[in-house]
Amino acid sequence: MSASAKPEGAGWFGPSFAVVAALVVFRLALLPFARAEVFVDEAQYWLWGQELAFGYYSKPPMIGWLLRAVTDIAGSDSAFWLRAPAAVLHGITALLLAGLAAELAGRRIAVLVAASYITLPLVAVGSFLISTDTVMFPFLAGALWAWVRVIRERSRGAALLAGALVGLAVMSKYAGAYYLLCAALAALFVPRARVRWSDAGLALLALLVVISPNVIWNIQNGLSTLEHTMDNADWVRDPGGRAGLNWASLGAFAGSQVVVFGPVLLAGLLWGAATRRRPMLLWFSLPILALVCGQALLAEAYANWAAATYLAGTIVAVIVVRRWGRLAMAASLALGTGFAMVLVGATVFAPVLRIGEGPLLMERYLGRVEMSAAIAARAQEAGVTTVVADDRDVLADLFYRIRGEGVAGKLIGIEAHARPEAGRPPNHYVQSHAFAGGAEPVLYVTRRMAAPGCDGAEALAPIAPAEGAFRRRPQQVWRVPGDCWNKGDSS
Repeated sequence: MSASAKPEGAGWFGPSFAVVAALVVFRLALLPFARAEVFVDEAQYWLWGQELAFGYYSKPPMIGWLLRAVTDIAGSDSAFWLRAPAAVLHGITALLLAGLAAELAGRRIAVLVAASYITLPLVAVGSFLISTDTVMFPFLAGALWAWVRVIRERSRGAALLAGALVGLAVMSKYAGAYYLLCAALAALFVPRARVRWSDAGLALLALLVVISPNVIWNIQNGLSTLEHTMDNADWVRDPGGRAGLNWASLGAFAGSQVVVFGPVLLAGLLWGAATRRRPMLLWFSLPILALVCGQALLAEAYANWAAATYLAGTIVAVIVVRRWGRLAMAASLALGTGFAMVLVGATVFAPVLRIGEGPLLMERYLGRVEMSAAIAARAQEAGVTTVVADDRDVLADLFYRIRGEGVAGKLIGIEAHARPEAGRPPNHYVQSHAFAGGAEPVLYVTRRMAAPGCDGAEALAPIAPAEGAFRRRPQQVWRVPGDCWNKGDSS
């Protein structure tokens, strides 16, 4: 990877920016028409931003900081401002990957990388729903570009930058730490990917400095985020009892990657691995996929857990697919663009799209406003101002609609708390917003069928929507004394 071998990549930025900007602006223009309601995770990330800290129950703090900054500048907590950063961040990621591709493979590949990334199915979804992956990606893409500069130019400044960017990626999502393993494996198996020990040390030092506030926060808070991460990979706690060969789970995860990355690009990436095309980039891609496949085999894995695979993976895949011919490349871009258009239609027409005569196609993103409004109405009817709930989805939407400014379906005159739990808190709401008790009665909303174990509990009619996210999780409603959970009851 000597400087003399660098392909000519001048002139990549203009066309790459035009393609990326067109899609980003298109997505932002349609975002106000999206009918998918604020999802439980999005509402929770927003709440974190209202309570600034160096860490939170299940994730590092970057997404909360970002949403706080954006909504403060906008003066609104509406769904548009929660989601608008996603499309922009993916646009930045596309340009960073294109810039690296220009250095490694030339102008034409750079433009195709920008177009391919911005039309990926995972990016189409991630541009309409804010997530920690979306926040992490620009930092990882920038770190990869900087690390290539370290390899090629032995630059100490680039080493510090690469380490700091990986640190910011880790502060966005702990999956950013995959790059430490990837860099080590690349150096082990690709001689040209090796750097000086001093440069590696500088990068590691910068990484540790950046993540140190979150490390300290975790130590002060009982390793909360680490505990949650281990819950996701629960076989780690008891390998003998919980780990097993779950081939169905592995098959489901592998199949989901065809949708996440697109069939043509995934085939290109795997063929690149078989032919050892761009080996250094492969080591920044496939180990992540292999690790998550291992998790899927031993327990389960969600489709997006290997998303970091497809940063370096996009460059490799585009190089391979372009060699297959223009038709293959056109097919890949057409499939990605087609999926993006279908997703736009799905979000805009979410309340009416159905699977035959069955439930709504995007059911999990609907019915949350209705549930919160129904709970508020029950509280008013019961003559109470405090709602206590034990369902994270219910709590997320209640907090968002009670405390948010400029939100649809804003609730006034009530406050919400989580039902207190014995032992380690199961979510952020129990950890930080558990009900401390009081003298006045409260409305208790619960998924549990059993009556609360305290005297004076009065059963009210349940809330059981016919459609939406709560169609299969009706909420039982009780009017209970404010000291119901001060007597050691946990039911």
